[in-house]
Amino acid sequence: MSKVKVGIVQMSCTADKQQNLQKAIVKVREAAQKGAQIVCLQELFTSLYFCDEENYDNFKLAEAIPGPSTDELSKVAAELNVVIIASLFEKRAQGVYHNTTAVLDADGAYLGKYRKMHIPDDPGFYEKFYFTPGDLGYKVFNTKFARVGVLICWDQWYPEAARITALMGADVLFYPTAIGWATTQDEATNVEQYNAWQTIQRSHAVANGVHVVSVNRVGEEAGVKFWGGSFFANPFGAIIHQTTHDQEEVIVRELDLDKSDYYRSHWPFLRDRRIDSYQPITKRLLDED
Repeated sequence: MSKVKVGIVQMSCTADKQQNLQKAIVKVREAAQKGAQIVCLQELFTSLYFCDEENYDNFKLAEAIPGPSTDELSKVAAELNVVIIASLFEKRAQGVYHNTTAVLDADGAYLGKYRKMHIPDDPGFYEKFYFTPGDLGYKVFNTKFARVGVLICWDQWYPEAARITALMGADVLFYPTAIGWATTQDEATNVEQYNAWQTIQRSHAVANGVHVVSVNRVGEEAGVKFWGGSFFANPFGAIIHQTTHDQEEVIVRELDLDKSDYYRSHWPFLRDRRIDSYQPITKRLLDED
């Protein structure tokens, strides 16, 4: 299909896991009513962003994937004939947990999962306490409506992740996200941080000639104001739509996947890659003789 209608759900969350899941389902239904064929939910949407602290009790929020949440979402996907991209806290085994996104096809079939590769550890974002780094590599999923690539939040800052996923044939790069401002920050810092976050993702669209869809949450949790600002970018990085910073929103936009061929032909960055010269990128630093 050359055109696909993509829906994003930007919402706030509570401490009630089932309530958050049901709220997300209501909003998926709203997106489907607006014509969405693929719907992407934000990072870890079934809970508050619990990584603001190192608390062993939070491991109780995790679940198997496939598991209860994907089972429920699969029914919704099949009923509505929509693809659902769902970011969840995965319990892989006792003591082994991942930040994982599951992809459910429009017939409800579970297509697989991507485990977040880059794990941050910053004040208020103590993800290394909870998440084992992903070991499935980068992934693309052949859905009914498009071949989608999924990366997760901190992955956004790494052009290598976007490049590899695009080279695997992704039509669209999706980034479920949970990121915000410290409530003690000044406005200039807030603006600078949001602009950097959006700019790096738009650059992935430009460099790879693919649409980028980034979905963030809103609401204030534990001294962080999640900045919303979810957006769609075309394959040359132009913003198709950007949401507000403080409101829940369900937005659907049509993406023309043939635009990738247009931009890749007129600005042939992939053609001109010098793959013979990139071996040094596998080093941490180039500080040795």
